[in-house]
Amino acid sequence: MRHEHLDGVLAIENQSFPSPWNRTAFASHLQHPEFAKYLIALVEHQVIGYTGLFFGGGQGQITNLAVHPDWRRQGIGTRLLLTLVDYCRVLGLQGVSLEVRVANTDAQTLYERFGFSKVGQRKGYYQETGEDAYVMCIFNLSSEEQTEKLESIQGDLDHHDFSNDFGN
Repeated sequence: MRHEHLDGVLAIENQSFPSPWNRTAFASHLQHPEFAKYLIALVEHQVIGYTGLFFGGGQGQITNLAVHPDWRRQGIGTRLLLTLVDYCRVLGLQGVSLEVRVANTDAQTLYERFGFSKVGQRKGYYQETGEDAYVMCIFNLSSEEQTEKLESIQGDLDHHDFSNDFGN
């Protein structure tokens, strides 16, 4: 992701979350590639999805994953997450975690497909709604089981006819 993608990212952020991040938050993260990485999905130069990662100390934290409402249920979130998890493996991270709303069962299903497990619950994590969050983790990104999961997901995606550009 580059600064010129921020308008598109912010449009999706505002349509996806009750308390969206602002431009300053994203822009400040872009200034620190030593611990932050954002990926975007583009169709004809239009941002249709994005995801972010903080990393350090051998661990990763997925900060966000969102797809424009008009583009949901087409494999874009899966492609973004696959690319991000692959990036974690390239960085040599041992594990990766995230928080997800308890009510967001669609996202939980996606994360579980990737091998994330629910390991805890944060009460009242989302301050704007008071909603709880599940903490989900993959503990061993380099395991044979994890490699097989990712290869299976990639194989499933390879059989879909969807062309788009993923950029960073």
